Amino acid sequence: MGCGAGSIAIPLAQAGHSVIAADFSPAMLGTLDAGIEYYGLEDLITPLELAWDDDWDLVGPVAKAVDVAFASRSVTTTNLKGALAKLDRTARRRCAVTMVANSSPRYDLHVMNAIGASVTCSNGFVYAFNILIQMGALPQVTYFESPRRDTFDSLEAGVADFSRMLEHGNEDKVDRLRDYIAQHMIENPHAGEPGSKGVPQGRYMLDHVRKVRWAFIAWEPVSAPSS
Repeated sequence: MGCGAGSIAIPLAQAGHSVIAADFSPAMLGTLDAGIEYYGLEDLITPLELAWDDDWDLVGPVAKAVDVAFASRSVTTTNLKGALAKLDRTARRRCAVTMVANSSPRYDLHVMNAIGASVTCSNGFVYAFNILIQMGALPQVTYFESPRRDTFDSLEAGVADFSRMLEHGNEDKVDRLRDYIAQHMIENPHAGEPGSKGVPQGRYMLDHVRKVRWAFIAWEPVSAPSS
């Protein structure tokens, strides 16, 4: 669920698994379709336009349709309990979600702390764990960090990029942000090479690696198969 362009669906299919790849975005599904055609996976991946808030009984996979139902970094809904329940009822053997376990991936905590900016950390994974306990599941939680390097072509380009973090009362920290970037920008040895999204990397980067902490929550389905 929330397959995007297929960064997980395609490798799973290449390993021989049949995959229902669902996303609410037609644009993302269009990119997925291109990947399916490129790798010749038409017989293994079934794209499905589906949102968390849709009625899955009408447009989604039927109950117990798959062995494993999961959502990686894509649980974006105001009804978290409903979303977890939908994954639970769809899977026969296992469910899993990956959710941010500190601040939003939009923020660089190192930078924000250095310039005295306030950051609200996400507790969504805690709510998910408690909801699953209430549902009768026995969720298992592990944590991991994903490194990121933001690159840019000039000081002002870096300020413009990182300024997206200055919201919710931090808008007056732009000058501090500029000073910090000026002191900590270094040459990027991989400038011009494709980045994680295929976009050429910029000439500069900061002298630290931005790390985002994630919680991986897995559980055995508790909902009974439909009669």
